[in-house]
Amino acid sequence: MNEGNLPSEIVIRPMEPDDVDEADRVMRVAFGTYFGATEPETFFGDAEIVRTRFAIDPECAFVAENDRLVVGSIFVARWGSFSFLGPLTVRPDLWSRGIAKRLMEPVVDLFDRWQVRHSGLFTFAESVKHVGLYQRFGYWPQYLTAIMSKPVGAAPVECDYALFSDLPESQKSATLAACRDITDAIYDGLDLTQMITSVEQHRLGDTVLLYQHGEPAAFAVCHCGAGEAGSQNCHIKFGAVRPNATSRQLFEELLQACEALPHARGIERIEASINIGRHEAYRTMLDAGFRVSFNGVRMHRPNDVGFCRPNDFVIDDLT
Repeated sequence: MNEGNLPSEIVIRPMEPDDVDEADRVMRVAFGTYFGATEPETFFGDAEIVRTRFAIDPECAFVAENDRLVVGSIFVARWGSFSFLGPLTVRPDLWSRGIAKRLMEPVVDLFDRWQVRHSGLFTFAESVKHVGLYQRFGYWPQYLTAIMSKPVGAAPVECDYALFSDLPESQKSATLAACRDITDAIYDGLDLTQMITSVEQHRLGDTVLLYQHGEPAAFAVCHCGAGEAGSQNCHIKFGAVRPNATSRQLFEELLQACEALPHARGIERIEASINIGRHEAYRTMLDAGFRVSFNGVRMHRPNDVGFCRPNDFVIDDLT
C-alpha cells in the first residue's frame, strides 16, 4: 500500500453518493484480504462503516478513481481542535502502487486548512508499510491502542444516567455546552458536538450522560445496533470524564451506563478502543471485564501525546 508505479489516470476527488457501494465493497475486501478472511467481501458483517460515515459528513470522504472505477477511499473527522483519518483502503490488486499516498495528500492539506491543533490515526502496529506511509506525512507512533470488548451482562449494574435523546429540546444546547466544557478541560478545543448530534439525527445510537451537582460530568457517544456498530454490537465511539478527584469513580460508572444502554436494547456485545497511554482508564476497563481482542498503534501529528496521558479518562475510536 506504499510505493510503485501508479496505474494510469488515478484521480483523487471527493466521494459522491454513486461511489458509496463500490467504496464499501473495496473497504471490506481490503480488510478481509489483510486479515486472511475466506470471504473478504463479507468482512465486517452487517456493520455499515462507509455508508454511515458518508451520510454523517459527505465532505469528509475522498475516493481514488481509475478508469471511472473507485479503487480506494479515505475518511476524516474533526472534533474541534483534533482531527483524525481512517479508514484508508485500496483495492488489494493495486496495493503498493502509491494510491494510499495519493489519498493522504488532500487529507493532510485539509487538516492544515482547518488549522487543527493535533491529528491522529490508528493503524496496524506490525505493518512496516502502514507505519512508514504515515510517517512520511509527519505522523509518529505513540502508545498501543487496545480494541476491547465484553459480553453485555444479563443483569448490568444499576446506575443513574440520562440519554441525550430523552432530553427536552430546551435542554440540549446547554447539555452540548457542558460536554464541550468536559472535553475542553481535557484538551483545549476538543469538541464532540457534531458527533453527539449526528448520532441522534441518524439514529445510530445515543449519548449517555452522568451528572454531578446537577451538571453533566461525563458522557459517552455510543453507536448501537444497525449502522456502523453492527446489529449485535454497541460501540463506544467516544467517552470522557471531567478531570477531578472523582474521575476514576465516574469512569467506572460511565462504563456501567454504557453497558446498561445495549442491555436495554437487547444487544449482546459492547466494544471500545482505549489508548494504553491512558493507563488508569485502561486498567479500569480491564477491572470492568473488558478484554483486548486486537492491538494497533496510534500515530500523531505533531509527535506528542495529545490527550493520551496516564490520568486522561477518555475512550476514543480512531478506526
